[in-house]
Amino acid sequence: MLNKIVLSMATLRLISGSLEIIAAIIMLRLNQIDKALVVNSSLALVGPIILISTTTIGLVGLSDKLSLDKFVWVLVGITCLMIGILKK
Repeated sequence: MLNKIVLSMATLRLISGSLEIIAAIIMLRLNQIDKALVVNSSLALVGPIILISTTTIGLVGLSDKLSLDKFVWVLVGITCLMIGILKK
């Protein structure tokens, strides 16, 4: 039987991947650079949301197995990732 947390994380990633494929198809159908850029920019919002959600679910699943020190280091790492992704 599948772990519910792993199933949730995988489902979010499948949804994210499906959105990427759908966006690519939309870009091809629109066949205009400006409209394709708008579609691509909207994906830039989805990526970090999926990353945060998936990571949060995983951390909740590991919360009973991680010490407070390790948990803080994971949060620091995630913060660094988000700063690197979102900083323009």
